[in-house]
Amino acid sequence: MFELDPRLRQDCFALGKLPLCQLLLMNNAALPWFILVAETDVIEVCDLSPGDQAALLAEINEVSNLVREFDGVEKLNVGAIGNIVSQLHVHVVGRHPGDYCWPGVVWGSKVPRRYQAQEVDDIRTLAVSSLGQRFTPADS
Repeated sequence: MFELDPRLRQDCFALGKLPLCQLLLMNNAALPWFILVAETDVIEVCDLSPGDQAALLAEINEVSNLVREFDGVEKLNVGAIGNIVSQLHVHVVGRHPGDYCWPGVVWGSKVPRRYQAQEVDDIRTLAVSSLGQRFTPADS
């Protein structure tokens, strides 16, 4: 049975589920920062079946389009680094010149502000609207 890595569970809000991945929101209100976690024991993208690779790319694209709906997003950072958390996950982050850590990386930067509960609920509602029927929201 699939179990979310404890570090991801600690650092993120569970927004819901797409066909292959759980959708998480990093608790960093300074940037629209989402994480897709494939529900698999596979650790590397290249080890997914071709069908799951295609599904992952489709879900990355869907979440990337969701991130573009946030004000000020000019650049998308998409990455599957996984040095600390080896569970297969992909970050999709909306960036813009002048954000708190531009042009550096978001990983390891001090978080200037955490989300309030209502903000998370609003983002979950936006995800439902943007991702459509393929997305099943988590209970808030």
